[in-house]
Amino acid sequence: MAWGLPSTDSLVRFCQKLNRLKPLEESTMERSQQHHLTTLDLTLMGVGGKVGVGLYVLTGTVAKGAAGPAVLVSFGVAAVASLLTALCYTEFAERVPLRRSAYQFTYVSMGELWAFLVGWNVLLECLIGGAAMARAGSSYLDTVFSHRIRSFTEAHVGIWQVPFLAQYPDFLAAGVILLTSAFVSCGARISSCLNRTFSAISLVVILFIIILGFVLARPHNWSAEEGGFAPFGFSGIMTGAATCFYAFVGFDVIGASSEEAQNPKRAMPMAIVISLGLVAGAYILVSTVLTLMVPWHSLNPDSALADAFYQRGYSWAAFIVVAGSTCATSTVLLSNLFALLRIVYAMAADGLFFQVFAHVNSERQGSMVGILVFGVLKAFLALLLDIEVLVWLRCISTLLTFTFVATSIIILRFRKSAPSSSQDPGSPVGTEQTSDPEPGQLRPVLRPYLGFLGGGRPRAAVSWALGVLVVSAITLDCVLVFRDSALHLPPWGYTLLLLLSSITFLLSLLVLGAHQQQRRQDTFQVPMVPLTPALSIFFNIFLMLHLSYMTWLGFSIWLLIGLTVYFGYGIWHSKENQQEQPVLTAPHGSLEETVQALQPPSQAPAQEPSHMEQPTSP
Repeated sequence: MAWGLPSTDSLVRFCQKLNRLKPLEESTMERSQQHHLTTLDLTLMGVGGKVGVGLYVLTGTVAKGAAGPAVLVSFGVAAVASLLTALCYTEFAERVPLRRSAYQFTYVSMGELWAFLVGWNVLLECLIGGAAMARAGSSYLDTVFSHRIRSFTEAHVGIWQVPFLAQYPDFLAAGVILLTSAFVSCGARISSCLNRTFSAISLVVILFIIILGFVLARPHNWSAEEGGFAPFGFSGIMTGAATCFYAFVGFDVIGASSEEAQNPKRAMPMAIVISLGLVAGAYILVSTVLTLMVPWHSLNPDSALADAFYQRGYSWAAFIVVAGSTCATSTVLLSNLFALLRIVYAMAADGLFFQVFAHVNSERQGSMVGILVFGVLKAFLALLLDIEVLVWLRCISTLLTFTFVATSIIILRFRKSAPSSSQDPGSPVGTEQTSDPEPGQLRPVLRPYLGFLGGGRPRAAVSWALGVLVVSAITLDCVLVFRDSALHLPPWGYTLLLLLSSITFLLSLLVLGAHQQQRRQDTFQVPMVPLTPALSIFFNIFLMLHLSYMTWLGFSIWLLIGLTVYFGYGIWHSKENQQEQPVLTAPHGSLEETVQALQPPSQAPAQEPSHMEQPTSP
């Protein structure tokens, strides 16, 4: 016997800990916070969370460095990929009654470790998004003062040439974040009022930019003499789309805030769809007028819109743009910190994050410790990191989160629903199960032909098909992205690998489609499952692979920190782990007693209440 090696049973129990699910019924708990947000509030939070860096920075950065005037196509591609994810979020809004975030969705469908990683990614999105917007806002404000703030800082502090770090510390951006954190500490109602005001001003400024921009448009700027419409080709458009995906994040801002909505079941889907449509239209129109006003190669990436009006001699219009960017900065920072506190609270309440962040101030509806800690951390990131690094890091974390959401939709759609949610209380027991095939089983019409898929444990074919789907999507994306730069395959090898990965992807889709799904007439469901979420997975991975190696390095470091937190704290303090403790420490009994102890309270037999007593908190 090898000394120090864990037993097989220990490894099995450890893997079960990583994949334990949070019961869906726990999401129906009583709300601990007031519900005063309307559909308009959630929509403006979504718009405020998206209209920021994407509009005032990405339009110029992507146009000059990646796509040229075809930046509007990049925004369109990113909008389509975001729409696929938005549909998945909308279905989850109907399935999970409260705390509608990617973290919660993953917890009830994929397991604890994956839920923690998604929550950790959402935390990175909020931190990075706020820091990037603060640096963008400070850059626009600096244009009003003819870049005197930057010159003063460089003269007295110096210029840095360090990877990931900006050329100079941005004290103005850090100060803006700390000021916004002070407003958030005053409570959700005050933050919502400020968000409404700033969002309205920002939308008016965007409308002004579009109208005056079309008046000043010069079609010659898209001509071949200026480089053409797509000077960097298809690769440039896709690289731009990967960066432009940043512009459409913000679903978790709505999801994390929906717990305080007056009618979350109706408000969240409407807010997601409306905000996505408004933001997509704004980005495409603004990028169009920007590249029509001035040649794309003459843009200043740090303050593209204001600089374009300066080049055309409309300095007064540039001041209006700066005012709009200031309001957009405020709305993003307010919505951003608001969502960050909610996701941290949800993880802490589940025991996966430090419990100090689970204590909510009853008057301010937020964790004062969370506001202090993450406000300072966000200000520190804005002070030091380069804005392009911030944008890339948020893009990759968001794309990975969206991939988990799409995967969760497939898992839940083929999973057997609880009897309480799938059966009317007044109907006889077992009526639903006998009339309709169980989700995850082969469709009755295909059983004579595909009976070999029904062998083994229930839904095993679905699990294998989903795993093959994800692996084949990654392989196919790698072939498409790295065929010229990294693979160095002969033409026949590239064609063979492309065919094999494509066929495997399609076959896994067909296997999934051959199995019965949950059908619910009373709620919204994503159309054409598994095709729609599979396309979302494919596009998200495709866009992730277009990001730089430095982005992947920084993201890997963040994931390692997160895994350290989970295995050092979260896995042991999880509420689900606490509920398992009586089973793990009890003396050996019958198999029936062990199974009953592992069941949620709602499923335990009524005649033996002793097995229902479980500690619910550490």
